[in-house]
Amino acid sequence: MSRYRPATQPTFYFIGVTTTSSSIMRVFPAWARHLRLKDAVLKGIDFPLHADPEAYREVVSFIKSDPLSLGALVTTHKIDLFNAARDLFDVIDPHARLMHETSCLSKRGGKLICHAKDPISSGLAIDGFIPAGYFADTGAEVLSMGAGGSTIAITWHLMRKERGPSRIIVTDRSQPRLDEIERIHRDMMSTVEIQYVLADRPEINDEALAALKPGSLVINATGLGKDAPGSPITDEGVFPRRGIAWDLNYRGELIFLDQARRQQARQQLRIEDGWTYFLHGWTQVIAEVFDIAIPVSGPDFDEMSRIAIEAAKA
Repeated sequence: MSRYRPATQPTFYFIGVTTTSSSIMRVFPAWARHLRLKDAVLKGIDFPLHADPEAYREVVSFIKSDPLSLGALVTTHKIDLFNAARDLFDVIDPHARLMHETSCLSKRGGKLICHAKDPISSGLAIDGFIPAGYFADTGAEVLSMGAGGSTIAITWHLMRKERGPSRIIVTDRSQPRLDEIERIHRDMMSTVEIQYVLADRPEINDEALAALKPGSLVINATGLGKDAPGSPITDEGVFPRRGIAWDLNYRGELIFLDQARRQQARQQLRIEDGWTYFLHGWTQVIAEVFDIAIPVSGPDFDEMSRIAIEAAKA
């Protein structure tokens, strides 16, 4: 017997690790009113990291078969859920097929569709704080710590010819994860130099950090500071001069950002949290699940941000 009860009103699911503590639980009702999503509700479903594949299959099967379950946003489990439930999807979009991950489940005409929205949402977020031509003009590099779905999507965006950092370094504590992202990168056929580093200790990330050129982008895509305590670097790690520190998290301990702030003046750092990434990630999925248009910039997007900030404070 399924542990999930049939929905009694249009229901959108948030599949994560600590969903109840996410501000989206307060934000979504305000957005739903603004977007006139009549009677729509958001429900969180939590799994431990790298859960049993059968747990992922059960939730996907439930959403697929339940009429008022409209779809889901998937975070943290994007790769594991895709691998466990791939045969249950009626349609797999090109990004999901390439990246072997899903961040969005939607339904059309009785078919369950698996999407990878992160290439779009991460690209929108990056383009909001890194101008076109930045890497070509500066020769800067990218260090992304964590080889999960977010780094797959971010590197897809950055590996395009018009973006072109001089080098990308991906680190992770798991060799299988590094092997998988390397396989995906080969399928992308990029000319950007990419290095894969097994970093089973934060000191190894410190070494990768120290080798970066000035102006480089440093990304915490590990989930540390939100899904689990800590930071991927130690307090001795030194950011590149005039670099950009980007934490994909916007809530939690955010130790990585605290470490960057302590060096901000000395190293002339720019610091970005994950708020805009959060906005694009959610609005892209909501638009898909509810089959509506949500602008990605301009006054209407700014209003969505304002509503979210006010609701999150409530």
